[in-house]
Amino acid sequence: MVLDWAERKGGNLNQVATIPPEAFVGSLENNIGFQPGDRIALRDLLYAALVQSDNIAAFTLAQHVGSQLGSQMTSVDAFVTQMNALAKQLKMERTRFVNPHGVDDKVRPMPFSTAEDMARLTRYAMNKASFRFYVSQKQRQISFDRGGHQLNYILRNTNELLGKMGVDGVKTGRTARAGDCLILTANREPEIVTQGKAITVYPRHLIVVLLGSTNRFGEGAGLVQRGWQLYDQWAAGGRLADSKNML
Repeated sequence: MVLDWAERKGGNLNQVATIPPEAFVGSLENNIGFQPGDRIALRDLLYAALVQSDNIAAFTLAQHVGSQLGSQMTSVDAFVTQMNALAKQLKMERTRFVNPHGVDDKVRPMPFSTAEDMARLTRYAMNKASFRFYVSQKQRQISFDRGGHQLNYILRNTNELLGKMGVDGVKTGRTARAGDCLILTANREPEIVTQGKAITVYPRHLIVVLLGSTNRFGEGAGLVQRGWQLYDQWAAGGRLADSKNML
């Protein structure tokens, strides 16, 4: 949503946002050590949210961007409304967002989604070069201002499979109700097929979604391997499209 806003509305990711006290409500972790009143660029908030799954950063982004959407609702509610509008646009028919970060403890109504819907969202997001860059970073230094003093922090990507087996994204997640979750994307070099004078280039991308996993990185690695096996079988069989199985 933030990247869409920046592209379509001319939003500047170098804008500085102030972390509000409300960002800490319901968030059980604060590994970066943010405090209310810290000032930080939207770009660094995106890194914090996407590289290290920081909920405080996600909330602050929603409040800052939501305040510029021109809605009569509160800024965060306006942002979440746009999240659900995008979900509807992407035919994510079994998804409901209720906040910017997915925290579901003592939240009503409850948020929900499915592996298929998360795959739809991943495909949409990974079409953006900027999003692909953010989620591919194994680590990144961010900085923020606290009372006129600059503080730095090294983010470390929570996706342990990043850089292995062609994995170039995307995101980990966890709540008590959802369990350990993981979305992976993997790539191979495009396949070039020549038939007579016709040359066809086939991009090769794989998306894996695990929800409620007891071993998300082990299962994720196995599913990436299995996914490429199925892809190779499909390609060898003539690349026939099955409309029933298409997202």
